[in-house]
Amino acid sequence: MDFSNKYVVVTGGTGALGAAVVAGLLRGGAHCIVPYRAELEAQRFAHRGDPNVTMIAVGDLADETQVARVYASPGAAPLWASIHIAGGFAPGNVADTDKAALMTQLNGNLVSCFLCCRAAVNAMRAGRQGGRVVNVASRQALEWRSGAGMAAYTIAKSGVATLTTTLAEEVVREGILVNAVAPSIMDTGANRAAMPQADFNAWPKVEEVAATILFLASPENKVTRGAVVPVYGKV
Repeated sequence: MDFSNKYVVVTGGTGALGAAVVAGLLRGGAHCIVPYRAELEAQRFAHRGDPNVTMIAVGDLADETQVARVYASPGAAPLWASIHIAGGFAPGNVADTDKAALMTQLNGNLVSCFLCCRAAVNAMRAGRQGGRVVNVASRQALEWRSGAGMAAYTIAKSGVATLTTTLAEEVVREGILVNAVAPSIMDTGANRAAMPQADFNAWPKVEEVAATILFLASPENKVTRGAVVPVYGKV
């Protein structure tokens, strides 16, 4: 897919899925703006030092000031696409989840996504060229009962799905298409270590999930909006 001369923000870009998305964007000719939290993750990032990658240290994407700094960076304008992969997972039954744990999931997954969507849409409006927003929800956001035992995470990701569909309606007439993907368990080193007895072949590969994200973020996507696309693999 052709992203020549397109500027794209990728939150969570230093993670397994994010790195696969950034790789695809770079192959297509994009310039990527990648916020990161920890210096160690930046040092391990395969695309660090690429002339078409701008890395920005950000402590908390649930902080409006820090999000504004990402989207005001010189490399972020004119913005074509914003892909929101940053988030976190923690299991927990409702009875065992206190307010602090709930807010951690809401801030890390939903509030951060909301603020990045807001900043992205405003940047795209300023550029007057339309654009694309792609969020990352989860299977639990579409199949609520599967979220038993991970209630706070499921609530947060369900909010991301709702945000996606409502925002899509708000901005479509401006040429901005908003969509999301909903992965199941992805085949990453961390997930293999956490679930060594699982059937890894059934899990979607990060490159496969990235391919769906890249299409939704691309100029080739001319009609898809408000979708929360299942990317479950064989699970």
